[in-house]
Amino acid sequence: MNIATEQSLAPKQRVIELLEAHGVTATQQRIEVGQVLFARPQHLSADQILDRVLATGTSVSKATIYNTLNLFSRTGLVRTLTIDGDRQFYDPTTTPHHHFYDVDSGELTDIPADAVVLQTLPDAPSGKVHERVDVIIRVRKP
Repeated sequence: MNIATEQSLAPKQRVIELLEAHGVTATQQRIEVGQVLFARPQHLSADQILDRVLATGTSVSKATIYNTLNLFSRTGLVRTLTIDGDRQFYDPTTTPHHHFYDVDSGELTDIPADAVVLQTLPDAPSGKVHERVDVIIRVRKP
């Protein structure tokens, strides 16, 4: 592993503590995915995470990356953001916030939760309650 790669990873102990706090067994591969994902606030696709884990010298399959990300999402470690029905990004910032999506670059940028004000929400379907609201504002060059 080179120094640049090592510096772009979250500390191993911090990742282990995060996993354990969410009831996730801290396997080596989950720790390595977590080190990439929790290094800083960012929005990464599964392919980007796979590339970064592989760059550390670790051998991991794409299926393992997807299984790990699905587990992280189910347990509240990350938010899964689906863009245009087929592009998914994983966001380690789980506190309420929204996003700008740059359709030219494919990048997501955080918007503070209080910067978006919704007057009302429609009633939830019978037997359901609102869980959260995710606003994604698409932007592009003029």
